[in-house]
Amino acid sequence: MIRVELSKIIIDEKRSDQVIVLKEKDGDRQFPIIIGLVEASSIKMELSKIKPPRPLTHDFLYSVTAALDAKVESLAIDKMVKGTFFGKLILISKEGERKVVDCRPSDGIALAARASAPIYVSEEVMQNADIFRVEE
Repeated sequence: MIRVELSKIIIDEKRSDQVIVLKEKDGDRQFPIIIGLVEASSIKMELSKIKPPRPLTHDFLYSVTAALDAKVESLAIDKMVKGTFFGKLILISKEGERKVVDCRPSDGIALAARASAPIYVSEEVMQNADIFRVEE
């Protein structure tokens, strides 16, 4: 698995589809993922440290995870089928038990951002995604 980080969030409120760009942490490959406006806004708010007066869905889910004495260990984007990405959120209980939960990458990224958890992408996804190189 290749560690990636969120490089860009492109929000256009006139469109329903938004774009996030994931970049290889120790490399120059990056690729876009199309996500919804709600998910893009949730990620952006967390990264900007904007706290809404009441918890949003991702804040709520993160709180539920903590209340169950679990933590978000990482997100793995491990599959791509017909242009759709699939993810697995890896949770760890206080006893050290790992649980893998199927998720949309956008939701997983929103939770990983809240937990400061790493994001990984399989080499297969990296090879099949719409990769472009970062030019310095």
